[in-house]
Amino acid sequence: MTIAQLPEFVRRRIKEGTVIPAMPLALKADRSYNEVRQRALVRYYIDAGSGGIAVGVHSTQFEIRDPEINLFEKVLSGVSTMIDEYSAERSRPMIKIGGICGRTEQALAEAKFLVGQGYHAGLMSMAAFGGDPALKENSIEAMIDHCRAVAEVIPLVGFYLQPDVGGRVLPYEFWRAFAMIDNVLAIKMAPFNRYRTLDVVRAVCDSGKEDTIALYTGNDDHIVLDLLTEYRVVGPGGSEKRVRIVGGLLGQWCLWTRKAVELHAALRDYAGNGRDIPQALLTYAEELTDANAAVFDSANRFAGCIPGIHEVLRRQGLLEGTWCLNPKEVLSPGQAEEIDRVCRSYPFLTDDAFVKENLEGWLA
Repeated sequence: MTIAQLPEFVRRRIKEGTVIPAMPLALKADRSYNEVRQRALVRYYIDAGSGGIAVGVHSTQFEIRDPEINLFEKVLSGVSTMIDEYSAERSRPMIKIGGICGRTEQALAEAKFLVGQGYHAGLMSMAAFGGDPALKENSIEAMIDHCRAVAEVIPLVGFYLQPDVGGRVLPYEFWRAFAMIDNVLAIKMAPFNRYRTLDVVRAVCDSGKEDTIALYTGNDDHIVLDLLTEYRVVGPGGSEKRVRIVGGLLGQWCLWTRKAVELHAALRDYAGNGRDIPQALLTYAEELTDANAAVFDSANRFAGCIPGIHEVLRRQGLLEGTWCLNPKEVLSPGQAEEIDRVCRSYPFLTDDAFVKENLEGWLA
């Protein structure tokens, strides 16, 4: 499948920019799959106004691919159907992005499965190449060959995953070569690092693909400023290009999603009209980062990231508990209290009232 074969709304919406929550995995207390709660999350994201949903990514728990768990196909096929059914009911088609992991054989199998399940693009994790970069099998050339092979099957969304949660450092040279691959739809930048984010922006501009590859933030610690900033890139010959990050594919946006949609619309309005940025919006940026630090457990190098997401959704009634596939993956000491603090300090970040009003219908 190529970008040209995608539905027109997918191509248009990705280019214009949208909100794409990174889907959590709903489990029961015995850590079996909870389809009712998973469906409720799908309905929540659609009714909240998001433009797409990403499944099989970090927040869906990479362990769904483990042979002893064997949930990858069940979850991704089930969620695809849930999205199709509810988006048709709401007359609101959704972009569907599926995570792709592993070395080339596994990645190709996952890509083919995603196409068969109606996904529009694959989010490319390079974590499998996280060994010694001096080895040929982990080189930039090996990673680019891998991406080219997968791009023959499905449009790609590049993914710069932060090293603290399993990613590897991907230099400018990698991203410039990646941008030159045919069938690249967008890049999600989530290194949680300003220098590395700039590497991607500059690489896309220097490749000449800034008009065809959409830039998305995955930097949950820097959402507002990523979306407000106009990046000026001066090329080797002195030519100047100006680009913007147009949307977000974010774990932070899988909670309080209604507010995320409102925020994205406001930030795109500021960016599109060249309006002066008020101090209050910069203050909001730091408040959202503070809230993200509590939910994602930055104090403990993100050890409680997924349980933190689950805890917020549990408090809202969308999930029944904070259970993860790995029993050792739990809230860090003091993390619940930190979530208490940010919810108390920044109630305007939450969409509790929206969830309460609609929860019964989502669970039906």
